[in-house]
Amino acid sequence: MAGDLWDPAAFKDRVDDVLHRFVAGEADRFASIDPALHPVAEQLEATVAQGKRLRAAFCYWGWRAVGQPDDDALVRAAASMELVHAAAVVHDDLIDESPLRHGLPTAHIALRGAVRGRRRAATAARSLAMLVGDLLMELAGQLFTTSGLPAAYLGRARPLWSALARELIAGECLEILRTGSDPDTRGSLKVIRYKTAKYTVEQPLLIGGVLAGAGERLREGYSAYGLPLGEAFQLRDDLLGVFGSPAHTGKACADDLRGNRPTALLAETWKAADEDERRQLRSLLGRRDLDEEGVRTVRALMRRLDAPERVEEMIGVRIDQALAALHELDVPRPAATALTALAHSVTTRLS
Repeated sequence: MAGDLWDPAAFKDRVDDVLHRFVAGEADRFASIDPALHPVAEQLEATVAQGKRLRAAFCYWGWRAVGQPDDDALVRAAASMELVHAAAVVHDDLIDESPLRHGLPTAHIALRGAVRGRRRAATAARSLAMLVGDLLMELAGQLFTTSGLPAAYLGRARPLWSALARELIAGECLEILRTGSDPDTRGSLKVIRYKTAKYTVEQPLLIGGVLAGAGERLREGYSAYGLPLGEAFQLRDDLLGVFGSPAHTGKACADDLRGNRPTALLAETWKAADEDERRQLRSLLGRRDLDEEGVRTVRALMRRLDAPERVEEMIGVRIDQALAALHELDVPRPAATALTALAHSVTTRLS
C-alpha cells in the first residue's frame, strides 16, 4: 500500500501473503522432523488461513500515524500480530471447548483425526492443539524479530511485547476465574479490556508507533483511542455470540451461554433480573447440553430486560470516546482517515 489511500482489501492481501509464506515454510520444517507431525503442521497452516487482519492494520497505522512511509518490513512486523491472535484463538477455543471457528472445526476438534482410534483421543487432540497455540506464539516473535526492521527499532518495542503477552494471559485467566460466578459488569469489562481490547487495538497501535519513534503524547493518544475501541469490539462480539447468525459468525451461537462466560451482556441481564428470572438463568447457563429452546429462552429474557440495548449503548459511548481521542491527535490525514474507518468497521460487523 504505497499510496496514501487506505485500501483494506489490498492491505489484507499483503498480510495474507506474508503469513501464508512464513507459516508454510515453518510448517514444512516442522513436518520434516517426522511424518507423524503432518496433521499438526497442516493445522498450523489452517490457523492463519482466514482472518480480517485487524491487528496488523492497527500496527501499520500506528507506524504511519507518526509520519513514517509505507514499508514492507513494517508489514512483516505487523503481520506478527496476527500470529499472536492465532495463538490466542487456538487457546481460547480450547479453554471454552468451542467446536467451530470461521465455520470450520477448531484446532482441538480437527486434530482428533490425528489420534483417531486411541484411548483418550479427545484429550490427546486437546494437548496437540495446546502445543499448536504455543508454537504460534513463538512464531509471532520470530516473524517480528526477522521482519527486516533495524535492531534499534525492534529493541524499542520489546517491552511492549512483554506487556502484550502478560496482559493477554491475565485476561484469559480472569475469564476462567470468573466463569460461573454471579455476573458483574465491572468485572466483565475488566476481562474484556485485558483479554481482547488491549491486544486487538491498543497494543498493536503502540507497537507500530514505538517502532516508528512515537513520542509520549502520541502514545497516550493511541491508548485513549485504542482501549475504548477494543472494548467496543469485544462488546459487539458478545452480542454476536448470542444474537448473531452462525452463518455470519462461523461460531456456535450458544457457546457463551453453555460456558456461562462472564460477558457484559450476561452481567447486564443479571443486574436487571428479579429472583425468579435469576433462578431461571441459573437453571440454563453453564449447561453443556443447552438446547435451542433453552437458548431462545435466555435470548427472550435478555431482550425483555433490555440488556442488548444497554450493551449497544456501551458500544456507542466507546466509539464516541475513541473518535474524540483520534480527533485530538495531530496525525497525517491518511492515518486519521484509516483509523476512523477501522473504528467503524470493527464495531459494526456481522462476524
